[in-house]
Amino acid sequence: MSQWSATKSRRVLAALYRLGWTIKRQTGSHQILEHPDRGIFIFAFHDNDEIGPKMLAKIAKLTGLTPDDL
Repeated sequence: MSQWSATKSRRVLAALYRLGWTIKRQTGSHQILEHPDRGIFIFAFHDNDEIGPKMLAKIAKLTGLTPDDL
């Protein structure tokens, strides 16, 4: 079983902000986030979208997010 559970995208985005990610540019629901150590990540989810465990694992691999951050 995955260590990730489905989560609303607004919670994931808030956790990324707490980890030091900032908005570089935004067009609609597509936000290009930037981190000084990790580079650029495109976050393309609406606020009420639910992100499943597999997608959360992919986001975590690219951003350094952990289940405890949520």
